Amino acid sequence: MSVIQDIREKYAKWAVVAIALALLGFILTDYLSTRGKISGGNSTTLGTVNGKKIEYVKFENKLRLIEQQAQAQGQPVGEEQRSQNIERLWSQEVEQIIMAAEFEKLGINVGKKELNDWLFGSNPPQDLKQRFTDEQGQYSAAAAQDAINQMKRSVNQADRDQLDSYIAAIEYSRQTEKFNSLLSNTVYYPKWYIEKQNTEASGLSKISYVSYPYAKIVDSTVKVSDKEIEEYINKNKDQYKQEESRSISYVVFSASPTAEDTAAVRAQVAALRPEFETAKEPAAFLARFGSTMQYSDTYYGKSQIQVPNKDSIFSLALNGVYGPYTDNGSIVMAKLIDIKTMPDSVKARHILVQTTDPQRGQLILDDSVAKKRIDSIELAIKGGASFEQLARQYSDDKGSGEKGGILSNPSNPQTNYFNSGQMVKEFNDFCFEGKTGEKKVVKTVFGYHLIEILDQKNFQPHYKIAYFAKSIVASDETDRVALNEASRFASESRSLKAFDENFAKTLAPKGKQKLIATNIKPTDNFIEGINAYGLSRQLVREIYKADMGDVLQQHRVGDQYIVVAVTEVLKEGTMPVSKARFTIEPLIRNKKKATLIKEKLGKITTLDAVAAAIQEPVRTIDSMRFTGGQLGFEPRVTGASFNIANKGKLISEPITGISAVYVVRVDDITSTPIPTASIEEQKKQLRDRGLQMTRYYSQPIQVLKKISKIKDYRRNFY
Repeated sequence: MSVIQDIREKYAKWAVVAIALALLGFILTDYLSTRGKISGGNSTTLGTVNGKKIEYVKFENKLRLIEQQAQAQGQPVGEEQRSQNIERLWSQEVEQIIMAAEFEKLGINVGKKELNDWLFGSNPPQDLKQRFTDEQGQYSAAAAQDAINQMKRSVNQADRDQLDSYIAAIEYSRQTEKFNSLLSNTVYYPKWYIEKQNTEASGLSKISYVSYPYAKIVDSTVKVSDKEIEEYINKNKDQYKQEESRSISYVVFSASPTAEDTAAVRAQVAALRPEFETAKEPAAFLARFGSTMQYSDTYYGKSQIQVPNKDSIFSLALNGVYGPYTDNGSIVMAKLIDIKTMPDSVKARHILVQTTDPQRGQLILDDSVAKKRIDSIELAIKGGASFEQLARQYSDDKGSGEKGGILSNPSNPQTNYFNSGQMVKEFNDFCFEGKTGEKKVVKTVFGYHLIEILDQKNFQPHYKIAYFAKSIVASDETDRVALNEASRFASESRSLKAFDENFAKTLAPKGKQKLIATNIKPTDNFIEGINAYGLSRQLVREIYKADMGDVLQQHRVGDQYIVVAVTEVLKEGTMPVSKARFTIEPLIRNKKKATLIKEKLGKITTLDAVAAAIQEPVRTIDSMRFTGGQLGFEPRVTGASFNIANKGKLISEPITGISAVYVVRVDDITSTPIPTASIEEQKKQLRDRGLQMTRYYSQPIQVLKKISKIKDYRRNFY
């Protein structure tokens, strides 16, 4: 027992250490497994802008709020939409951090009194104005203020967060307006500048010249070394910055449905035809057997129905079935439910008393109150009141209300005639099944409408058709064959060299193509030629985990298996010689060609001697303007042609131009009057043009972004 006790005492402390090390190892393992959320030594930093952090948790909360608002409005929130929301929110966060610093430098802020005046004054934000305008068309600032105060006091944190985001956006918008106004007022053109421009524009030069185009010297005879390109890059680093990116080669192995798969789906659909023909409730039948097309209990005119074999469908007897046939990746059967002669378009007006907001699912007005209000409006119109005037005053549809209730075509607002199926069902049915001149109160998901049919055009047969559809999908066998082929190619191609050799040997003879995708950014959501959101994002992550020359295992994207080889890895910073050569090499080569041409010219005496030396003719431009054009873009030649010191003498030195070497003689410089506006009018035109260019082509934020230090770690989170 004493021996055991000695062992216990002697090694107890080592056991504690061992346990501690094991726990530490467990913690480190967990830490390393979650490094996807770690960047730059900070586990929550999504990115930095000029040293200021964008935190992942706050960013994710804002993103979630955006998605909740979209869902409340019935908008999709799929992978593609989420990716777009992330990109928009990131840009917004970056811009706001950059602009906040500019606002602080300039002392631009929004005080509490100014904010209240804007929210509750005579010219409020459009969304508040629309939401809190009463029946008389007056904005109710008190109602708006009450709603905002309720959100401030809400026990629901989401309500308070939403209000904070709204107020922050309002303040930022106001600060941006002030900044842009301040910037706009700095655009100024002095009088001397306008006068100088007018003098230059009126100038007229007559020149004689000889040119030797660079194209006459074969490119292959003028070599440009890597060292020369590197020296050029070092002198012009700002022009040759690059973002981090990668390029790949890839091979696609299709797992798309085969002809056999299509035939199997066709047979499955055809087997249901007898039951489809006898089904009394088409909607129930479609739901029971999993149709990918829902039943629309609406009549559509001939011109609106665009499906294959529509004439055959139109000729069916009632409850007759046509098909199966192929349509847009599905096998379809069509059943003719009913035919009715109706107009193809209707002009109508309405007055809406809204009870609910179907997008947000919010109750706006009690149903009984709304019904009494619409009945009162109907009674007033029957008594001789103006429909147009009451629509302007009382309709909750402000868009049509401003036009006396007249509705526009949702797909083409330029016309007031809409087609069947463009309005909610109850509204649509009355307009197309009623008669011109009829008025009726109709209840829809929006509330109560008093509708008047003003006109109906082009009466024709309208059809109610039920479509049963099944998507054509690949069988398990089709998928297995594609997977095996892709897996075999990937396993046999473990390097870029092996990838290329294996492709040339085994796949090229079968007609397969090796594709490329370049300039793939770390946060890209799709790859050139592989436009599958989400799935492509996963592949981008894998590409960025790989090194140059690595070949990835097969990756499923949509109905394809893809094997990728990483062919280029570019780090953020200055372009390497290999990447910059394409743009720099022609510049250096032309410079070298210019040197060769000047050596060939030798000592210049006369223009004729130059022409003889290089076997090029002497050309003349009698009326050359300072704005150029006759020689293309050759600013050095234009400048020399209007230099008064050159008049009457041969240019002693050849001019290295953009496309050639020129020797110019200035024969005469004169001026001619040109029609111009007043100095003040020209200044205004230039200022307006400058503001327009700033607004549309070179917004301040784009310039500020270029000079900011922006670090983007989103790849580790999304």
